[in-house]
Amino acid sequence: MERRRFITLLGATVAWPLAARAQQPPLPVVGFLGTGSPRSDAYRVTAVRQGLMESGYVEGQNVAFEYRWAEDQYGRLPALAAELVKREVAVIVAIGGTTSAVAAKSATTTIPIVFEIGSDPVTSGLVNSLNRPDGNVTGVASWIGTLAAKQFEILHETISKSALIGIIVNPDNRDADNVANSVRAAAKSVGQKIAIVQAGKESELETAFAALAQQGADALMISADPFLNNECDKLAKLAARQKLPAIHSLGEYTAAGGLMSYGASITDALRIAGHYAGQILKGEKIADLPVQQSVKIELTINLKTAKALGLAVPAQIVARADEVIE
Repeated sequence: MERRRFITLLGATVAWPLAARAQQPPLPVVGFLGTGSPRSDAYRVTAVRQGLMESGYVEGQNVAFEYRWAEDQYGRLPALAAELVKREVAVIVAIGGTTSAVAAKSATTTIPIVFEIGSDPVTSGLVNSLNRPDGNVTGVASWIGTLAAKQFEILHETISKSALIGIIVNPDNRDADNVANSVRAAAKSVGQKIAIVQAGKESELETAFAALAQQGADALMISADPFLNNECDKLAKLAARQKLPAIHSLGEYTAAGGLMSYGASITDALRIAGHYAGQILKGEKIADLPVQQSVKIELTINLKTAKALGLAVPAQIVARADEVIE
């Protein structure tokens, strides 16, 4: 009898932790809504994960991730956002700029949304107030999409005798018209001729550069856009092949061999967005999480590229640079 009783107790002891584990609640899920792909947006995901870790959340331990990728087809974003809503994720992190954030907001009024965008979130319709968002949306504004006129000014000052400056925009980006209008106004104020071409996927980049060559462009401005940001390396190579001095919004472009960049750090903004997602998982209310403004704007110049182009960058431009690659 004693032996039978011992075996019964032993079985109960083994079964208890198994039952306890089975009854543990499921991990909260963070949904990622991206315009690109797992490959192109890997650095974005890494930055968000870093922010989540700073809030104490590690994938597989106390949080799970769900991904939806538009593969540079921005028109797919509303359906992908709806999938995350149906999945009942705890929070959606929109890592594809304004277009991604708007798609997420249109899909739900209850699930918290954290964005990283380059435009003004108020004029974009994402929030009514930066200091105290009153809906289910907050995030980080890096303002790179609002710097188009300044980028144009720097490029024009660098290439003062340019006959024609080309501008590449992604027509699928909600901010494309605003960027184009901003550059047109800046160009008109200094009497500079411009040519605006469009590229919304990788196969259209070669076509855009061919169109600029046909029109005689001798300098280039690449507008801020998640797809165009992800193509830094290819854009730098295409610009070098056509010997086009170009300006981009990301420092990664200059590091890849482009001439210059002027903008904010997207990875830092996404890290902050990840931290916000972690705070929401802890129970923080959207209204208590004001929209963060990433205001550190940096000018980077690659003098090695300038030399290869036979271009003498004006001393006043070099003096204003935060980083110079020699």
